[in-house]
Amino acid sequence: MIFKYAIIIGFIIDCILGDPNNMLHPIRILGYINNIGIKIYDKLKIKTPKLQFIYGLFMNIIILALVFFTNLFLVYIFYKINFYLGIIFEVIMCYFIIAPKCLYVESMKIYRQLKNNNIKDARLYLSYIVGRDTENLEEEKIVKATVETISENLSDGVIAPLIFLAIGGVPLGMVYKAINTLDSMVGYKNEKFIYFGKFSAKLDDVVNFIPARISAILMIFATFLARLNTKNAIKIYLRDRYNHLSPNSAHTEAVCAGALNIQLGGKSTYNGKVVEKKTIGDNNRKANINDIVITNKLMYISTLIFIIILLIIFLIW
Repeated sequence: MIFKYAIIIGFIIDCILGDPNNMLHPIRILGYINNIGIKIYDKLKIKTPKLQFIYGLFMNIIILALVFFTNLFLVYIFYKINFYLGIIFEVIMCYFIIAPKCLYVESMKIYRQLKNNNIKDARLYLSYIVGRDTENLEEEKIVKATVETISENLSDGVIAPLIFLAIGGVPLGMVYKAINTLDSMVGYKNEKFIYFGKFSAKLDDVVNFIPARISAILMIFATFLARLNTKNAIKIYLRDRYNHLSPNSAHTEAVCAGALNIQLGGKSTYNGKVVEKKTIGDNNRKANINDIVITNKLMYISTLIFIIILLIIFLIW
């Protein structure tokens, strides 16, 4: 029962302090572990697609098992040493796993640069949070990319971690983050990763299937509380929620596009290659820098709604 409130406390700490940027951050450690698996893959020089897929599958199993049992062991050990030390450990881990303020801080860096007409630095800060090429983007494209990132990451950066923490505590919460990190590192459809990273990409789609839809529903309620166009948000969500290569990413993006009455998606460039993506929403007006602020507002309201829901569930259950 105490752990359930560790989630809430972790969220509050994140709202106050934000995500700490240091070498011992658990997500960075996950990145180091994943890199070991990638380096072994490179050394093995596996040629056939089938064996590349099998290696990726076993790499996932080994890393996810390691993450789960390590965190299960740490929770047990800290509680064994001292009850309050166990609580502190769980609170800190929840704080690391939930990251709404990180989204806010990074996106507002872009907002401030655009407000000061410093498009060069806005492009640079955007490159830290998106995979597309940013060096030639104009203001509206920068705003749209930022809005897409905030709305999409409401699910996999905030709501999904909260769901997995609520279900299985720190061990399952960290397993979710490990899945997410693996997908972000190897889940690409390029020559190197198309087979090797296929399992990682599919597993990420599976674990985010329900959270993405819950996030979209939360955001629809948030549009009402924020006095935005809820009717259009629902309309665009129902129409465009599958207008993305990922089965999950367009759900919150569609709600956001409808609420703001702008169009997201469309053509982007990745490593010099132009990728034509489906559009999300109607092109009724140009996106402007205030849309970044409004999207952050929607992200926080959606999160607070879910936190309140969790509190009610914790009190009843």
